[in-house]
Amino acid sequence: MSPPRPTQQRRFARYVAPARARPAVWRLLLGLAIVVAAQALAFGALVSGIWVLAGPDAVGTWLAKLAVASTPATMLTVLALFAPPLLGVVIAARLLNRRGVCSLLGPRVLRDAVRGAGVTLAVFTPLLALAWATGATRPNLPPGIWAALLPLTVLGVAVQTLTEETLFRGYILQQLAARFRSPLVWAGLPAAIFGLLHLDPSSLGAAAWPMAAMAALFGLVAADLTARSGGLGLAWGVHLANNLVGLSVMATQGGLTGLALRVTTQSRADLADAPWMVLPGALPFLLAWLILRRGLRD
Repeated sequence: MSPPRPTQQRRFARYVAPARARPAVWRLLLGLAIVVAAQALAFGALVSGIWVLAGPDAVGTWLAKLAVASTPATMLTVLALFAPPLLGVVIAARLLNRRGVCSLLGPRVLRDAVRGAGVTLAVFTPLLALAWATGATRPNLPPGIWAALLPLTVLGVAVQTLTEETLFRGYILQQLAARFRSPLVWAGLPAAIFGLLHLDPSSLGAAAWPMAAMAALFGLVAADLTARSGGLGLAWGVHLANNLVGLSVMATQGGLTGLALRVTTQSRADLADAPWMVLPGALPFLLAWLILRRGLRD
């Protein structure tokens, strides 16, 4: 990986600058506790609501449905549960670091997000066409229902990916970069945590670690785009497009398929039997990263 150019270094310095006033690690750790608490409170409120409206017996049934999210209602619920942690990040940054929302996002966030998503979708298009042409997918949702739900799907995935980018490549990356100079810390540590949070040995078996490694690799890609552009926009756009394809256009059979137009003929169980099959999933975001990175050579 080539070192960033002086202009890119100045962008990153401006991006990290708001975190330098209060860079203590204990503030970051306490902030992360606030984020976890926000998510726990939201989940507790959901469980309590199900208990009150449908009775205690329905709680277990709903939780089992949320775990697989194979219907539109459950999938939209899963995506909606990412909103409280986003609020938690904003609260933590304000209370502990005296920072506003804009300092977490950086400049040109919407413009760069559109650019990042556009490039990523352009990379995905021939790959999706090839998958459909070779019979690697089968229908899932009826097209009419899928189209009607698409605005909610895009909104839900936008919230989900913005939450993850604001937390990992915004709050955590900035606060670590304000305290530590090494990218092994400010880029590597958030990427490693991001990967571990995607570890799912119960359903992926032997493919769990390769999948977690691929998530960590995405974390490094997103961190590189964030550092070179001086904001979250490009990383958010790549993340948004990547997840839209995987959740709405062509989901993995046996995974989160509730909003998908089509699903793969190979299931998550097949991935467990052949872990190497997860590796091609990194190709689209790696290609998008190289294209976008090339455009930041000023």
